[in-house]
Amino acid sequence: MRITFFGLVLAGLLSAKALADKPRIAIIIDDIGYQKADLKMVALPYPLTLSVLPHTPYGPKSAQLAFSQQKDVMLHMPMEANNRKSLGPGALTRNMSRQQVRDALQQALADIPYAIGVNNHMGSLYTELDQPMAWTMEYLRQRQLFFVDSLTTPQSKARLYARQYGVASLSRHVFLDNDLSEAALQRQFQQLLHIAKRHQVAIAIGHPYPQTYEFLKKNLPMLNKHGIELVRISELLPQEHDVVAAGFTAPAISAPQ
Repeated sequence: MRITFFGLVLAGLLSAKALADKPRIAIIIDDIGYQKADLKMVALPYPLTLSVLPHTPYGPKSAQLAFSQQKDVMLHMPMEANNRKSLGPGALTRNMSRQQVRDALQQALADIPYAIGVNNHMGSLYTELDQPMAWTMEYLRQRQLFFVDSLTTPQSKARLYARQYGVASLSRHVFLDNDLSEAALQRQFQQLLHIAKRHQVAIAIGHPYPQTYEFLKKNLPMLNKHGIELVRISELLPQEHDVVAAGFTAPAISAPQ
């Protein structure tokens, strides 16, 4: 009987280790909020992370639905891009003062109070700039929010200033759906799985396109076969980071210039 007992204990420990060693991926769905159809992506029965644009017709409803399903909600904060594309309302731009940056972030988070972190919508120009990124990270630290760098530019300063201000940060590894063909989606998905198997974690960003929705609906159930676990983005953060929704922290008071 003792042998059986210790055998069971050993088997349990080995199972726990195997579970702990299982590669993990997080998939962030950006650009949630403009279309009613975005709610279909939110409702998929998998722990996707939903990054919601502020000041959009279906943003608050999408965020509330995701929160009710115990999914992670992020603020998809518009930031100035090099290509001068339209950013939508409430964007952060290079010419803003420190107070304007803080006000824009505060108003966006008031619109999406379930957000526990932020990632950049576009931002190929803004994330390269020292002072604006320093102000941004200063504010996120005061609100206890993390940052995921979408890496729309290889010259991003996000990680540098996140570290300087003590903001928990992560970075995107793969864009799933820049090309919406089935072959391209599959290629990017396989790259995501390869990175996860090699490094234990990987982060992808996708969008609420009908093709992406159908692809994820078909392929996410097969992750177990690959020995990979889909997790919420918060599960990839450092253990010391306390996850807090923006609506449960007081807006940061402006500090002296």
